[in-house]
Amino acid sequence: MGGNLSAVFGVVSLVTALAAALFAVGRLRARRGIATATQRATYEVLHTAGLAAEPLRGGLTEAGATKAVRHLRALVGAAGLALTDREALLALDGRGAHHGAQLVAAAQRAVAAGRSTVLGESELHCDRVDCPVRGAVIAPLSADGRLVGALVAVADDQPAPGLVQATLETAHWAGNQLALAELDSSRERLARAEVRALRAQISPHFIYNALTAIGSFVRTDPERARELILEFAEFTRYSFRAHGEFTTLAEELRSIDRYLTIERARFGDRLQVRLQIAPEVLPVTLPFLCLQPLVENAVRHGLSRKPGTGMVSIEARDAGAECHITVEDDGVGMDPTTLTAGIAELAGAGSDPTDDAGQHVGLSNVDERLRSAFGDRFGLVVETGLGSGTKVSMRVPKFHPGVRAGS
Repeated sequence: MGGNLSAVFGVVSLVTALAAALFAVGRLRARRGIATATQRATYEVLHTAGLAAEPLRGGLTEAGATKAVRHLRALVGAAGLALTDREALLALDGRGAHHGAQLVAAAQRAVAAGRSTVLGESELHCDRVDCPVRGAVIAPLSADGRLVGALVAVADDQPAPGLVQATLETAHWAGNQLALAELDSSRERLARAEVRALRAQISPHFIYNALTAIGSFVRTDPERARELILEFAEFTRYSFRAHGEFTTLAEELRSIDRYLTIERARFGDRLQVRLQIAPEVLPVTLPFLCLQPLVENAVRHGLSRKPGTGMVSIEARDAGAECHITVEDDGVGMDPTTLTAGIAELAGAGSDPTDDAGQHVGLSNVDERLRSAFGDRFGLVVETGLGSGTKVSMRVPKFHPGVRAGS
């Protein structure tokens, strides 16, 4: 009997010890987790701000405002919240829809004056007996120094100082998101303009020479002329495509092969090509028309001025998280100081329409687009010298947020 009691007391002691241990672990986890009211509130605010930021980064549109307004109301803590542009109500969440015309008119006045305003019940007259709206706070939205609309907080009591301050701070934050949207849009327009500049560079130099080369085969070798016409058509289709800031290395190399096929028809045995491409880097994404201008420069500015045979080498190597690409020629090269001065002049006052300036445009253009897409660590590296040929190298990350072919 005594042994049984000892066993029972032993089990009870074990259960008590386990319960104490679990309680201690629970308290330890609580201390380590988001346990305090302040921490939970901070998390909720940051999370809600993130949900509102994404649609605002698309610009002040009706679709973006509709997605953002609910989260903005949660940040402000208002009974209702509206977003307007300079002319109309874009979206409203919560109370105040029947005051839409009054709120838009007040928002237009606030935007025109460039300052926030507080409306009382007398300024929001309503015939509805059960109308809960007692006031509103209107804060203009400024994106990159331009007043683009307003954030309107609707109150079910006389607007308190806390609501006024929350509305002003949220409007300032929302304006910064809209400014980032303007910046993104400007970058996209710049990228499209830069690609158009490259296309304009291709047109006068390559197209005339390609058609002349094809014409030389029309009578002597009609089948070869037909093949070259098809290659030329595919090359121009790719170079002048209307969509996508990015492409794959495989697509860029395919277009370069067509370009070199046409150039070999023009130069004959004078133009030699060496390719060394690692298959695993073919899907790597890079800016559209990023590699092709470097190959054109190698032929145009290197080999076409060199007597005898010339070699263009294109290499793409797997380098872990990156792809390393080089385009090299054994042409005439150029003085590095001249190249540096030419690029610096382009960055300042623009270029003159000389052949060497075209080379500077191509290199500067590609360098800027690489840095814009991947960061300043990923620009071009140029090695050249008079009579020593030219080697242009680039590093491209295999994966980069927001960068994908066709986008």
